[in-house]
Amino acid sequence: MAGLLTSSPMMADGDAPSIVDPIFNRLLKDRIIWMGEEVKDDMANRICAQMLMLAAEDPKKDIWLYINSPGGSITAGMAIYDTMQLIEPDVATVGLGMCASMGQFLLSSGTPGKRFLTSHARVLMHQPSGGIGGTTTDVRINAELIMDMKKTLAELTAQQTGHTVEEIYRDNEYDHWFTAQEALDYGFVDKIVSTHDTMNAKEGE
Repeated sequence: MAGLLTSSPMMADGDAPSIVDPIFNRLLKDRIIWMGEEVKDDMANRICAQMLMLAAEDPKKDIWLYINSPGGSITAGMAIYDTMQLIEPDVATVGLGMCASMGQFLLSSGTPGKRFLTSHARVLMHQPSGGIGGTTTDVRINAELIMDMKKTLAELTAQQTGHTVEEIYRDNEYDHWFTAQEALDYGFVDKIVSTHDTMNAKEGE
């Protein structure tokens, strides 16, 4: 995970999808949210706002979160996670390309039974990390925060996958890459998909 508390400054126009981008607005009409970049504060704010908007429009219809992300800020990612838990609609997740670090966590945070992964995607689980510097007190506070977030993420991942917290600690001690089948076997997702028809949990299909 690239950062713990802070993210990079707001991206310049053209560096990331804008909320007014017609392509992404078109996807929103189908209740699809695209998460295709590093997890940062500005991106998390956009995704949270989109989820809240879609939930207000129809609280009974699923929201689809597509993820291709190298991970990023833990706090930004947890804002997305908390919004997923807060809203009434189910949030189906679809991983493709790479779902690493916080990307893996958000993929696994989809509604049980509605967590999908494409056949050639890869998933990375590892421990949270963050740059620690400053005064001795700052170092201690940041170290304590990292340990607290490590515990929180391990407990949530254990709930999502059916593993024990101890098993999660063991398996995320170092970078741990999973193929799609391995990710399915581990419990990160519920189904590997290769065609649109195989995502049969989608409403109306």
